[in-house]
Amino acid sequence: MTQILIAIAVLGGMGLLLALILGAAAKVFAVQTDPRLEELTACLPGANCGGCGYPGCAGYAQAVLSGTAEIGKCASGGDAAAQQMGKIMGVEVGKVEQRVALVRCSGYHGVDESGKILGAKQKGFYEGLQDCLSATKVAGRGPLICKFGCLGFGDCTKVCKYGAISIVDGVAKVDPAVCVGCMRCAAACPRSLIVPMKVGDEVSIACASKAKGAVTIRGCSAGCIGCGKCVKVCPTGALTVDQNLALIDYNKCTSCGKCIDVCPQKLIVGARREAVEAAAE
Repeated sequence: MTQILIAIAVLGGMGLLLALILGAAAKVFAVQTDPRLEELTACLPGANCGGCGYPGCAGYAQAVLSGTAEIGKCASGGDAAAQQMGKIMGVEVGKVEQRVALVRCSGYHGVDESGKILGAKQKGFYEGLQDCLSATKVAGRGPLICKFGCLGFGDCTKVCKYGAISIVDGVAKVDPAVCVGCMRCAAACPRSLIVPMKVGDEVSIACASKAKGAVTIRGCSAGCIGCGKCVKVCPTGALTVDQNLALIDYNKCTSCGKCIDVCPQKLIVGARREAVEAAAE
């Protein structure tokens, strides 16, 4: 009995000694955490969407704290998050403009009463893996004749954490009321069709084709043919044509909608066209 008690006492003493050693080591080797890290992380929405380019909200907060990332990269948090982070870091932050994703493709809309294909035309029926990246690797960059068109297999919809993008009539469509501008969809698109657009830029060109007009017409009835009619009618010189594709300079654009009216392909979209179409319905 005595030997058992001695053994228990020895083990207990060794346990206490080890506990004291571990406690001392924890204090000696403790990593000091800047309390601002937790505060910065709390400013962010916690979506961990990766739109900022860092591994989650905590990763971005750490980058801001260490000075390797600028404040204002969180699209989900927007201006509110940026201003809060600025106060914590003791720096003045300019207003962060909200942006949403824009899919530069009018694409496939179906067939009219005469049987004419409206939008992008297909080379043939694709039966491979149902994702855009796989489809671009067959039949000369995909099943569509247009090498710049949306393939419609939804790689972008699969990565959107907000449900802001969906496939409608074979083309990706963004709901600007839901989109936060994280641009995960843009990174997923193998054709680089999705770009950020500032909220309030009512006029946009839903096409990314740089092919010559005749080539574009063969592959899509809704593609930019570089005709320049929009350029001629723009009163502020906001529109130009580069590599057969019309481009808008939003620093000059007043959203007057004149370009929308003259576009023969009906691919320039904006609030004015939506209002006209709604009235027609």
